[in-house]
Amino acid sequence: MPSKLILCLLMLPLWFQNLNILTPEQRAKVEAQNNGLKAMIEKGPRLPYEPSAINVHVPEQAGPISLVSWIAAGHDGLIYIIQRNDKLDPVMAVDRNGKIIRSWGKGMYKTPHGIRVDPQGNVWTTDAASSMVYKFSTEGKKLMEIEVGGQPTPCGTFCSTTDVAFAPNGNLFITDGYKNARVLEYTPDGKKLREWGTAGDGPGQFRLPHSIQIDENGVIYIADRENGRIQKFDLQGKYLGEWSQYGKTFGLSLDKDAMWLSTIPRGPNTADGWLIKVDRKTGNYLGYIVALGNHGMDIMPNGDLLTASPGQDEFPQIYRLKR
Repeated sequence: MPSKLILCLLMLPLWFQNLNILTPEQRAKVEAQNNGLKAMIEKGPRLPYEPSAINVHVPEQAGPISLVSWIAAGHDGLIYIIQRNDKLDPVMAVDRNGKIIRSWGKGMYKTPHGIRVDPQGNVWTTDAASSMVYKFSTEGKKLMEIEVGGQPTPCGTFCSTTDVAFAPNGNLFITDGYKNARVLEYTPDGKKLREWGTAGDGPGQFRLPHSIQIDENGVIYIADRENGRIQKFDLQGKYLGEWSQYGKTFGLSLDKDAMWLSTIPRGPNTADGWLIKVDRKTGNYLGYIVALGNHGMDIMPNGDLLTASPGQDEFPQIYRLKR
């Protein structure tokens, strides 16, 4: 069965649930946003990147990696991925050619989802079907676990945490976006400080907060996926504004004064999309890349981009900057 069809079947219940709660006025707004996004893309510059697959080499008997949900650039030059073939370790550290250097985490996850590398080089992951967030060393040693909790009952496959980000003061921020609509803050040693956010489409409300980044000034950027916007907050959760022109964003990655968005038009998750570069100070559109697969993403120290391609049997991608 084609990978996009498999992904579509997995995600259709969530999309139809979201579609059914939209009023006619909201549906008209979504259509207008999509038309505006496509017109903006067509008029903007196509950025000079060349894509290629990271062909991850796995044992033949285990089958291919499956549904690579997220990808992160390590400080050690390796690339960290999180995937869902339960015959393989969910967390893998690979080189740019796809050779697995080490892997770990089998039996720890229900639905592996997010992976990030913190400023010290540690590897953090989220599970979209449990309340667990894990911190590992680069060698795969578990350093901390946070049981976020608070999931509604029954839970199901997607009902929990999505992404993590690291504040300048060392605190950890977690988006809990599947069925909940909140952001949680923890100290570096895992003590919960606060949470904020409610369901809805007003300022400070969410319909699936899916990705989060924090800049050097403590501005928090959250991909409010099903509302089709990026909301901005201070470290206390005060609303600072939003970008509502960039579609349905799955992943965010900071790049100096810019922000990269892994995004598609608002609608089914199988739509073709782009990596969009945005000036994070002004919110202005800087250019795009046509992208294969749109989910978690990151940027390498040399400026190359990494994206997860969460279709069955699809490899993650590296977009090399033409030099």
